[in-house]
Amino acid sequence: MAEVSYYYGTGRRKTSTARVRLIEGTGVATVNHKPIDEYFDRQTWVMMIMQPFEITNTAGKFDLRVNVGGGGKSGQAGAIRHGIAKALLQMSPDLRPILKKAGFLTRDARAKERKKYGQKGARARYQFSKR
Repeated sequence: MAEVSYYYGTGRRKTSTARVRLIEGTGVATVNHKPIDEYFDRQTWVMMIMQPFEITNTAGKFDLRVNVGGGGKSGQAGAIRHGIAKALLQMSPDLRPILKKAGFLTRDARAKERKKYGQKGARARYQFSKR
């Protein structure tokens, strides 16, 4: 069987989609051709992204290349985490119970509810007056 050059995972959260590639390396992470710390200005987002590596003891073993789009930075960070978990699963199916228990394999499908006609918003109504 041929050696795989990289592991791939697609992650999604709300309206964000991340295409994640894990390449065996030293732990260098790039998001949209920028270093991860330059793309994500909040350290909490970077920590959130790296959680699947920490929980599976694979931190520093893979270079991370990500293309992400849609939504905001928080949604993108969640999509990247989801994609990393799916890529790790492709690498080793034995990691499934660990990732599943941590909730990293669950897609967060929440999205903004659409505005309805005849109303002010998705749920808000115009004020009712009897007379």
